[in-house]
Amino acid sequence: MNAASNTPLPRAWQRMLSGRRLDLLDPSPLDIEIEDIAHGLARVARWNGQTRGDHTFSVAEHSLLVEAIVRDLSPSEPAAHQLAALLHDAPEYVIGDLISPFKAALSLDYRVFESRLLTAIHVRFGLPTELPDEVGQLIKRADKIAAYYEAVGLAGFSQAEARKFFGQPKGLSPRLVTTLTGLRPVPASEGEERFLKRFHELAR
Repeated sequence: MNAASNTPLPRAWQRMLSGRRLDLLDPSPLDIEIEDIAHGLARVARWNGQTRGDHTFSVAEHSLLVEAIVRDLSPSEPAAHQLAALLHDAPEYVIGDLISPFKAALSLDYRVFESRLLTAIHVRFGLPTELPDEVGQLIKRADKIAAYYEAVGLAGFSQAEARKFFGQPKGLSPRLVTTLTGLRPVPASEGEERFLKRFHELAR
C-alpha cells in the first residue's frame, strides 16, 4: 500500500508453473527453479519471432548453441563455466528476449534489473555471481557466433550483413560448423527437454 495515495502498489511478482512467486524487483534464489527457466526459455522467441520454419527458434535453443560453441572453442573449460554459458540468457524466462536495438533505446535500469536476476540465478545453481573476465568474454564471443549463424540461417540476413553486426565466426570445428549451418527450429516441448537434459548433465 502506498501511504501517500492509499492505493495498492502494482504487483511486482510473477507466479511460475512450479507454484513459485518470483519477485521481479528483488528476486530470491529460493524462488528460482530450473524447470520454470526451461519452460519459459523454450517459449521465448529469438529475433522477435522473425525466423524461418514451422516453429519459433527459442532462447532455449540459442542457449544450447552458445554452450556448445563455448565447449568447442575451449574444450577444457570447467563444467561450471559451461553451465554459466547455458544460463547466460536465463533472465529472459521472465523478461523476454528484447532485440538489441530496443535494449539500446531503454534506460540503464533495464540492464540493472537483468543483472540482478542473473545474479540470483547464479546463486541458486552454485555459480559465482561474477565470472572471470576471460570466461565472460568467451561466452560473449560464443553468443555472437550463435547470433551470426541464426541471422544467416533463420532470420534472413545476408552473410555480409551478419558479419557487419556480429563479426566473422572463427575457430570452430568443422563438425560444429555443419550443425550451425543447418539450424532448424524445434517444437517448444523438445527445446525444453533438450535444455533440461543438458542442464542436468552439467549440474552433476
